[in-house]
Amino acid sequence: MTEPVGRLITLEGVEGAGKSTLAEKIAERYREAGREVVRAREPGGTGLGEAIRAAVLDPAHGPVSPWSELFLMLAARAQLVQELVEPALAAGRIVLLDRYADASTAYQGGGRRLGIERVRALNRLATGGRMPDRTLLLDLDPEVGRARQGADPDRLEREDLSFHRRVREAYLELASLEPERFVVLDARRPPEELAGQAWKALQALESGVD
Repeated sequence: MTEPVGRLITLEGVEGAGKSTLAEKIAERYREAGREVVRAREPGGTGLGEAIRAAVLDPAHGPVSPWSELFLMLAARAQLVQELVEPALAAGRIVLLDRYADASTAYQGGGRRLGIERVRALNRLATGGRMPDRTLLLDLDPEVGRARQGADPDRLEREDLSFHRRVREAYLELASLEPERFVVLDARRPPEELAGQAWKALQALESGVD
């Protein structure tokens, strides 16, 4: 019997795009298909990562240097890859991440204007070159995403719309640079429709047909 191949699937998008909802639906479908699924969020997923998340997203810290923000995200990511991602992939599991390296490229590289290529290079160091097998980008107007947010936004969610528009533009640029990896989904669509489109793209990955 052929051993299952581990897959790294990432979900990306602006605030309020519905990544968590889609991740749950995808995880359900993989489990129904008999696959083991490991889910995590970024920053987070490990003890260190969750501590960094609490610090970097807390509005109480006030203004944070863009470079400090980036390096905290990279530290959390490096730990996640070593502690969770690589062992799960080696065991043939599906790893489903709510944000990964592209988030830093979009938020700090684009939103903070640190430079997309510069951040991509730092991501390669932090992840040891581990790239997703497929990235689902939930594309949404940031103004619509803001209307979907909860009553207690974190420090990044509180940034002005111009910041979030730069993030969206960076995401779309990344998708245009790597069309073989990215699947761009219209996040305005109903959750079940989005889940169906996402699952179709993931099945194509398994069959080797895009």
